[in-house]
Amino acid sequence: MTADRTRRRLRVPAALAASLAEDGRRAWAEALPDLAERFLDRWDLRPDGPAMHGAVALVLPVLRSDGTPAVLKLQPVDEETRGEPAALRTWGNRLAVDLLDHDPATGTMLLERLDASRTLETVPDGMRALRVLSELLARLIASPAPPGLPGLADIAQDMLDRLPGSADRLADPADRRLLAACAAATREVMDDPGDRLLHWDLHYANVLAPLPGTPAQGRADWIAIDPKPLAGDPGFELLPALRNRWDDVAGAADVPRAVRRRFDLMTEVVGLDRGRATAWTLARVLQDALWDIEDGATALDEQQTAIAEALLGG
Repeated sequence: MTADRTRRRLRVPAALAASLAEDGRRAWAEALPDLAERFLDRWDLRPDGPAMHGAVALVLPVLRSDGTPAVLKLQPVDEETRGEPAALRTWGNRLAVDLLDHDPATGTMLLERLDASRTLETVPDGMRALRVLSELLARLIASPAPPGLPGLADIAQDMLDRLPGSADRLADPADRRLLAACAAATREVMDDPGDRLLHWDLHYANVLAPLPGTPAQGRADWIAIDPKPLAGDPGFELLPALRNRWDDVAGAADVPRAVRRRFDLMTEVVGLDRGRATAWTLARVLQDALWDIEDGATALDEQQTAIAEALLGG
């Protein structure tokens, strides 16, 4: 092993440290520099650029011993992240980022490096970007979920169990009625929750292009990253993408029609039953609303309200 002992010790980005502390993971954040050093040495990696991060994960651009660019992803192991390696292996590098190595005990992953400057957010035509995402989604959901992932039936039941105490915290009766309608739609479909491998967070920023010069044979032009995998019905996948570039929707003369135009494109390309997809999208609105309420919100998110109202009225 030829670890670079002169490299500068990692400093956890302040925003990531704050997010982890808010999530009750201060100790994990404080241990991150040692964890990073451990896997830089173990997999013979050299840092190759500034760290990136989301709400809980730290991503370090690195070079492997042969000079190949990669990224080291460090994140807590929990229900959302535990299944990521299994999902990536199921999809393979044709559709998702290539998993090069993995440590199950810590959840640390070595992944291929994609082109972070080219996400679907950079595609000028928003509807073209949505079609590309929908075509990728259609290929992702062709795979049944591997064993051991969270299931949509349990998630739906948990939401309904939490609803009574949460809905009472909404100040506007109209918000409470809308949440009740989302719950009713969830009850209609929860007995048939589906068995497809879902990404659960497929939006424009989580779809990247391969690095220039990367072998492209058999690969999609756009690659999924950062899944929070579960087993379920593909209709539960649509909401994150429906919210992308919301200014385009909010600025439309007819907002409900603009929402339904996006929804119709996705259901047509992915090949979904429109009624079931509507119900599962409303279930996703319910899930996000419950999270917001539990974080202290007393009103529903305006974007999600507009989406739910458009689908209920369509």
